Amino acid sequence: MKKIYFVLFLFNISMLFAQEDILEIEKIAESEMKSASRMMEFQANPNTANYDVTYHKLEFTVNPAVYFITGKVTTTFKALSNMSTVTFDLTNELTVSSVKSGVTNLAFVQNSNNELVITLPSAVTTGNFATVEINYSGQPAQGEDAFSQSTHSGTPIIWTLSQPFGARDWWPCKQDLNDKIETIDIYITAPSQYVSVSNGAEISAITSGSNKTTHFKHQYPIPAYLVAIAVTNYQIFTQTAGTAPNTFPIINYIYPENYTSAVNSLAQTLPIMDFFESTFETYPFSNEKYGHAQCGFNGGMEHTTVSFMGNFSRGLIAHELAHQWFGDKITCGTWKDIWLNEGFATYLSALVIEHLDGAQPFVNHKRSLTNNITSNPSGNLYLTNVQATNVNRIFSSRLSYNKGAMVLEMLRFKMGDTAFFQALKNYLADTDLAFDYAVTTDLKEHLEIVYGQDLTEFFNDWIYNQGYPTYSITAQNWGSGQVRFVVNQFQSDASVSYFEMPVPVRVFGANGEQQDFILENTTNGQVFIENISFPVVDFEFDPNANLISRNSTATLASEVFTTEKAIVLYPNPTKEIFYIQKPTSTEVQSVTIFNSLGQMVQESSSTEMNVSSLPIGIYAVAIKTSEGIFHKKIIKE
Repeated sequence: MKKIYFVLFLFNISMLFAQEDILEIEKIAESEMKSASRMMEFQANPNTANYDVTYHKLEFTVNPAVYFITGKVTTTFKALSNMSTVTFDLTNELTVSSVKSGVTNLAFVQNSNNELVITLPSAVTTGNFATVEINYSGQPAQGEDAFSQSTHSGTPIIWTLSQPFGARDWWPCKQDLNDKIETIDIYITAPSQYVSVSNGAEISAITSGSNKTTHFKHQYPIPAYLVAIAVTNYQIFTQTAGTAPNTFPIINYIYPENYTSAVNSLAQTLPIMDFFESTFETYPFSNEKYGHAQCGFNGGMEHTTVSFMGNFSRGLIAHELAHQWFGDKITCGTWKDIWLNEGFATYLSALVIEHLDGAQPFVNHKRSLTNNITSNPSGNLYLTNVQATNVNRIFSSRLSYNKGAMVLEMLRFKMGDTAFFQALKNYLADTDLAFDYAVTTDLKEHLEIVYGQDLTEFFNDWIYNQGYPTYSITAQNWGSGQVRFVVNQFQSDASVSYFEMPVPVRVFGANGEQQDFILENTTNGQVFIENISFPVVDFEFDPNANLISRNSTATLASEVFTTEKAIVLYPNPTKEIFYIQKPTSTEVQSVTIFNSLGQMVQESSSTEMNVSSLPIGIYAVAIKTSEGIFHKKIIKE
């Protein structure tokens, strides 16, 4: 009994940790959005669609003790059509003092749509470039969370978090998901006692009087929402990652009061980085850095090359690091495709559990994800147009994060490890997607190419439509060396008529025997007869938690096997072909079909009969076998 109690204790502890993981995912989701913005009327801005940003020089002056920003943003852009004006997204809370092209002052207006519209000195024709310099200052709107000021242990801090719609709250930008800035230089001027952090490699930190200007350069394409700054009295801890000679620094910006504990926790970053690099590809921004910057929110945010962190738990470290591949290198092309960011990051952090902790903790974690997903009977993964304006819906931990992760696990199960991970490598290496944007169909295409099969039905069921199945599976010992399964399914939402998935079951024998089967389930009432070397005394549905389902049941039938019951005609009724299901030990010698008058109308020795030429009606079927003659009926429609 002590052994049983110990196993139960370990199971309960494991499930407790799994539940804590779910709570951590919820905190991550909360921090990766602007929590005050419940609903924003923000679609792709048509007024910024006529140019591509190629370069930003971002010069910010801040003091962590004061809620204020002064900025000078110099932008070079390429005209996609003839332009006489250029429009940037910028909140009306900030005041633009001047706009220049070289030394020429330009006319501009800040309109009621949170736009800055600049009149260019001359028309810029398609394919040509222009540069404007914008000077502005003010207090960003408080409570929007894009620009935040707080304290830690009495020391002030300023940090930014722009996902999804907040970049315009603190600098003039183009924040649609249709343009990545090719290169940025960021200069942060702050009182000299503070340490500044931003994207990319630190080029210099020059003190002049009481201020210090720190220069960062990022030379990979980046969307506006991933540009970030933070300033406080950071203490720096540097690690080295990668494999020599291709190594790169992991630079961690830590509150001094948390330094010792943070250093211990951050040791987990290296094995996670090694795992992601070996599973997918080299860290995408290895020419610059990776890092973490501590700041004052729960969870984290995957700013390119430097994740902003509320803590240094392993799950959070893994989630934000995973985003450097899925979210930062390849970014969701619309907020409707947000699962390409968040589902992947959540799944990769689950893979870390599998890699570092083993199979059972991974199974427990997946069960917790599924319990959360199925706590509501509906919920689509790919968002509607209306949902894509709702920040809470975009960053739904139940759907964009947890369901996204489990859909990836089901794809892995359906495709097999080799095909699944090769498809993801190909997706990351696609030159049309790398350091650019992707939508759901881009991922589907890469999966199908490697898998060699169409995944439209899967994507319709699990990504575009809603709900989950509840399975009812019965098993029965079926003759000598066989077990018979019948699979039925109920759908929680009417948008899906049937979830066609391989269904895993595990059977057990009286002497500790065990065998796994994959039932390729496509219809209700589907029957599978499998060979087995022992009588089945029990069986389990989905032992490794590969599927999203709820309240599914697995029942071992006690009904006595007979050959009469084992021989089944299906489908019945039929319009064309029916098949004879039988035990493998039973040999069919002849099949004779009689009409209602007792006249023989067809005869064969095959277990596949084509009755398309027969009139509609009910027919008797005599099946002569090695174990006798059995009589059945078939309905021809």
